[in-house]
Amino acid sequence: MKFIRPRRRDSGTTDRKPVSRRRKLLLTSATVVSAVLFAVLALRNASEPSGSGPDPSARGEECEPTELLEPPCGAWFGAFVPHDRDDLEDKVRAYEERVGRALDIVYTYHDMSLPEGARREGQLLTAEEQRVGGDRMLLLSWESKWWGGTKAQQPTWREIAAGELDDTVIDVQARRIKAYGERTGRKVFLSFDLEMDTRTPDNGTPAEYVRAYRHLHDRFERLGVDNVVWTWIITGYLNHADLFERMYPGDAYVDWIGYNQYNYYRCHRTGWLTFAQTQTATHAWIRENISDDKPLMLSEFGTASDPDRPQRQAEWYAQVPRVLKSLDGVKAALQWNHRDPGPHCDLALAGDAAWESLSEGVADPYLNQPLK
Repeated sequence: MKFIRPRRRDSGTTDRKPVSRRRKLLLTSATVVSAVLFAVLALRNASEPSGSGPDPSARGEECEPTELLEPPCGAWFGAFVPHDRDDLEDKVRAYEERVGRALDIVYTYHDMSLPEGARREGQLLTAEEQRVGGDRMLLLSWESKWWGGTKAQQPTWREIAAGELDDTVIDVQARRIKAYGERTGRKVFLSFDLEMDTRTPDNGTPAEYVRAYRHLHDRFERLGVDNVVWTWIITGYLNHADLFERMYPGDAYVDWIGYNQYNYYRCHRTGWLTFAQTQTATHAWIRENISDDKPLMLSEFGTASDPDRPQRQAEWYAQVPRVLKSLDGVKAALQWNHRDPGPHCDLALAGDAAWESLSEGVADPYLNQPLK
């Protein structure tokens, strides 16, 4: 969640929601949830994996991704990698070299602005994204914002639901995604207003969000866009549980459910939480109250470092594969390698030990599934 729920500018950076609001959310919620790249690419297709977790010994057709991009024998690994629009490829490759493997999913953000000159914030599937998507999957986060725009230019859920943005914004981007699919045969994960539970009432009511989401879905369907995997992403903070239930668009409109949970530690004045502590309570609540069978995505996960215990961040990442295997239906985990606003809020990997720990974890066969 970095910068504050992205109102991302063309530079690839973001302006987040007010820090005090995020801090209040985190403090309230704390009581609720008390090297070698090519070698690893070869491992992805190996027929005899080692380690724990489901035995993918019957790789091949049994472990091929489903129509909704689910990996039947394990989980995808992805990341948000800080970048400017024009250096996305370089930044992704640099991350992959450091972590010792290719990413399955690359995470990017867009607003709903109109194209203005060289500005591409509202352009889903930039040329750079399309090249990165040639051998990786893309998660596109589409936000009902005009980053840097005037107050009058900010889209509302009511306007989206009423079809007022269809001709100028929605249809234009829907056709771009459709053309990408027709040209490449590839699908994309698409999220509309991730963490919508922090956007009401500013963007509208929960009911208006549901209508806006359903309108987007139905509009894409009407235009024949069949290469979108609809991904609904919440914060996961359970003091917003009532909002989650009211803002869920429904099983017919959602393919995957994602949630964003972190170990912030001193950031926002929170205590240290293990990887399991950040994930399990929200996972259990979603399975009990939203869906017991939709594929789940840890759409953003990460941890701050502890300057008093330099190995602590590495120890945290070492837990990831074991815990991930215990979370029923979690089919993707995306590391957030960036920062939040405020003191002590850098959530990026802090040094060699943390990088090595993450690298070892994501080399687990469970997280190395065949992309095709």
